[in-house]
Amino acid sequence: MTTPLKARGSTSYHAGLAAEEIVAELFARKGMATLAKRWRGSAGEIDVIVQDGDGVVFIEVKKSKTHGGAALRVTPKQLQRIYTTGAEFLETMPKGQLTDVRVDVALIDEVGRVDVIENVSMAA
Repeated sequence: MTTPLKARGSTSYHAGLAAEEIVAELFARKGMATLAKRWRGSAGEIDVIVQDGDGVVFIEVKKSKTHGGAALRVTPKQLQRIYTTGAEFLETMPKGQLTDVRVDVALIDEVGRVDVIENVSMAA
């Protein structure tokens, strides 16, 4: 029997997968091929990675009732994890660490609307 807490966790997990799929499709419509979803390195995981010309975009996906609520869930620690994990991913690319890179955050609200913040940094 599934407990309410486990059911909630399962629902969140599947909602996260669906959100990542929506984001990958959005970038695909812009002509960017998906290189990986939930790519795991030694420092953590990157939700979606797409090819943008010769460069790569690492995308952190956040889902909440509102875009503002989703944005509040992006922390400097998470961004640092993406940078560290991204450096590891770049070792799989032909240009390695010389690959052009940006980090985007995709915010998804409860009805599936997406707002992408391009080229985020840890600077406030």
